[in-house]
Amino acid sequence: MDRGTFSERVEEIKSNLECVQLKIQAAAEKSGRKSSDIRLVGVTKLLPLETVQAGIKAGLTCFGENYPEQAIEKIEALSENPNIQWHMIGHIQSRKTKLVCQYFDMVHSLDRLKVARLLDRYCGELNRQMPVLLEVNLSGEESKSGWAAWDEDRWDELVGPFTQIAALSHLSIKGLMSMPPFFSDAEATRPLYQRLRRLQSFLGKELPKVEWHELSIGTSFDYPVAIEEGATMVRIGTELFGPRPVK
Repeated sequence: MDRGTFSERVEEIKSNLECVQLKIQAAAEKSGRKSSDIRLVGVTKLLPLETVQAGIKAGLTCFGENYPEQAIEKIEALSENPNIQWHMIGHIQSRKTKLVCQYFDMVHSLDRLKVARLLDRYCGELNRQMPVLLEVNLSGEESKSGWAAWDEDRWDELVGPFTQIAALSHLSIKGLMSMPPFFSDAEATRPLYQRLRRLQSFLGKELPKVEWHELSIGTSFDYPVAIEEGATMVRIGTELFGPRPVK
C-alpha cells in the first residue's frame, strides 16, 4: 500500500469511525448511559497489517482477532505501541491456548472448562493474569459456540463450571460474551440480549464474588440494539473497515 493509498485508507476509516461513534453515543443516551461506558473493539480478522496501522492512525486503540496465528504478525509489528490492546474474540482451539496467553490482552470467547484450565496453566507460566469473558449461546443455534444458556430453567447448570473457572488463580472473569444468529432485522436480537441481562443478574446473585460487569455483544449489524440492552463492548468490523476478505 503506497503512501497516498494509505492516507486515503486512514481517512476512510476515520470517517467510518465518526459515524460509528455517533451511533454509539445515540444508543447510549437512549439507554441513559454515557458513550464512554462502551468500549469499541475494531474487528480485524483476515485484514492485513496495513489496515490495522490505518485504523490506529484513524484513532482506534483496541482490536479483536479470531485466529491467533494470523494475528501474531500484526501484534508483533505493533508491539512497541503501548496504547494498543488485542482481544481474542474467536473460538479458541486447545492447541492455540499458549499463543493466546502470550499475545493477547483479553479473551472474550472462553467457552469450555478445558480451555480455561489451559489458559490458566500458560498464564501461570508467564506470571500473568488474563481477564476473560465467558461465552454463552443464547439462541440454541448449533453453529454458535458457548455454554448453553437458551433455557433459563437450566441456568443452575452453569454455576458449577463457572465456579471452577472463578477459582483459577491466573484468570479473572469480567463478564459475558455472546454471538447471536444473523437476522435481517437487528431488532430480532433484542430478546436474546435481554435474556443475557437476566443471566448476568442471575450469576451476580449465584456468584457474587465474581465480577460480571462486562457484556461483549453487538456487531456491525446490531450494535445500537446491543448498547440499548447493556453492551459494554461492541465488536465492529464491516462498518469500520468495509467488507472482509473471504477466508
